[in-house]
Amino acid sequence: MDRVIFHCDLNSFFASVELLDHPELRHLPVAVCGDPDSRHGIILAKNEPAKAFGVQTAETIWQARSKCPNLVLLPSHHDRYREISRKVNALYHEYTDLIEPFGIDESWLDVTGSLSFFRMDGKPLADAIRNRMRKEFGLTISVGVSFNKIFAKLGSDYKKPDATTVITRENFRTLVWPLPVTDLLFVGKAADRIFRQYGIRTIGDLAAFDRNALFTLLGKTGPQLHDYACGLDTSPVSPEAASAPPKSVGNGLTFPRNLLGREEICSGIYALADEVAFRLRRHRMKCLGVSLTIRSPEFQDRGRQQRLRNPTNVSWDIAEAALALADSFWDMARPVRALTVTAIYLVDEDEAGMQLDLLAGPEEARRERLEKLEASLDSLRLRYGKHIVAPASAGITRKSDGKPDSGSSGSTGS
Repeated sequence: MDRVIFHCDLNSFFASVELLDHPELRHLPVAVCGDPDSRHGIILAKNEPAKAFGVQTAETIWQARSKCPNLVLLPSHHDRYREISRKVNALYHEYTDLIEPFGIDESWLDVTGSLSFFRMDGKPLADAIRNRMRKEFGLTISVGVSFNKIFAKLGSDYKKPDATTVITRENFRTLVWPLPVTDLLFVGKAADRIFRQYGIRTIGDLAAFDRNALFTLLGKTGPQLHDYACGLDTSPVSPEAASAPPKSVGNGLTFPRNLLGREEICSGIYALADEVAFRLRRHRMKCLGVSLTIRSPEFQDRGRQQRLRNPTNVSWDIAEAALALADSFWDMARPVRALTVTAIYLVDEDEAGMQLDLLAGPEEARRERLEKLEASLDSLRLRYGKHIVAPASAGITRKSDGKPDSGSSGSTGS
């Protein structure tokens, strides 16, 4: 018996949540952005009328308004998005305990064992969940129903908004194979460039291509993507995947104006490192490496990474490593549009402690003092808000209200 997998995708999630408080704007083109007052802010989400004008996520506000001069901009409220995401997943738990979130607005559900209880097939059950979402939350979802996770994801993307698409073993060649190969999960720009060189434009082209040749072109990823295209994905819906420890923890900012000079770049790096270290401590992890990416005003990215001598979750250590990287590859006289600091090569705090026991001495005593200090700062943040304290070195990137002064922010590994 085939599995029955749902992929549930909240439609235009950030924008839809904001419009719950502004129903009078539903018929207008609306976008959510990090800083509505900055023309260099980034579009985080848009509603269907804005999509009709070609407004895209991650483009700047001035680019979006050049397409849609009457675009209504709303500020983002990430705490509310997380709260509603938790409530939505609690609703899903009424139908199955096999739920794997895939970001804040998407989840896979394995309902194979639930169908007999609800006395429904996959499509009627998906429609029932969609109806409840509209009535209880005022939100819509698109649901893909299929026998594996990859095709369920394709199904939720196939028709939007507020739709159910069923992809079966009998119809997937008709529905899936004509789609662009970039619609297949995990086919990125690099793979697409290679595929185009060999005439692979659609998912069907990929399915028809020689599987062994794909290994030569893309390594182990090639045959895996071929299996996906052929409907051979067998990966389970794994609740544990959502709670797996992060492989990296990073934080990035696009600034409302370019950073100029070493002092401003240094301040930006310290602000980001402080947030990264705070999140490392929340995960009870330390890093053995730091990565820095710098974006120029021309949207060109350069980055490097380095190993650290000792594992750390202290903001000073991470900032100093990132600043050393900046000095090694960036001309500090050049303006900077965006920065991203990432902690890499993560280890558990306990494992890190065992490593440091072998290195006891003045350096370790200094590190212990810094860790205790930052743990005290964490207590203040958790009690009064995370912006109640910040490193003095980061002052230039913060406004009078203590919040990051940025056009947008992003993070990975949380």
